[in-house]
Amino acid sequence: MQVLAVDWSGDQRAAHHRIRVASAVPGRLLEVRGGLDREGVVEHLLARADAGPLVVGLDFSFGLPAWFAREQGCADVAALWDLVEREGEEWLRACRPPFWGRGPRPRPPLDPARPGLRATEEAARAAGFDPRSTFQIGGAGAVGTGSLRGMPHLARLREAGFAVWPFDDAGPSTVVEIYPRVHTGPVVKRSPAARRRVVESDPRVPPALRDEVTASEDAFDAALSALDMAEHRDTLRALRAVPAGRPETIEGALWLP
Repeated sequence: MQVLAVDWSGDQRAAHHRIRVASAVPGRLLEVRGGLDREGVVEHLLARADAGPLVVGLDFSFGLPAWFAREQGCADVAALWDLVEREGEEWLRACRPPFWGRGPRPRPPLDPARPGLRATEEAARAAGFDPRSTFQIGGAGAVGTGSLRGMPHLARLREAGFAVWPFDDAGPSTVVEIYPRVHTGPVVKRSPAARRRVVESDPRVPPALRDEVTASEDAFDAALSALDMAEHRDTLRALRAVPAGRPETIEGALWLP
């Protein structure tokens, strides 16, 4: 099975400068690739799927909180992705609540009935991580822009035959949502020296790839995520869709090893 991890980007004009795609087998990093924009990543994944079984980790939210989807009239995640394709750019431009973080838009007051985090993010926080709300579309740590510009591509991959977990059982080609911090550990990723120390102490990274992996946070995240996923590829191959009635059926869920 091929294992890929993608460090995604919501950059409107220069995503190809940020996106990195890493591939790995158990115990060894094979490649870190740059230069692809979002459409290019999808084409690359479709081509790789033609070469045999494939699992891909994408580091953006596959859905939005269930209450928001219901308020928009979405009965399932396919309807939500379709809505995002039609209206997502306007959400980003206007940055109206519940979206926040761009220009003068601060985070809205907490409302227990309309939480900013998905159930999977609440669970990750309980486990000691710090995932951000998909409604945050600007400022440090924002994941919303990349997510809104990623969800329509999930629909395209699904139409092409990919299983999208947790909405589908794993298939010959499967995509899962990843959170790179889970796979990199507590390293200070913004520090090139810290990244270098991690990479040079990891025998799974060949010396020829060390400079590429440490060159940016994007490459570092993709590489370490791919290596971790490769160690769990049997688990990934056996994933099953979440049962009906759970919020993850429309919100999505992080894959955690």
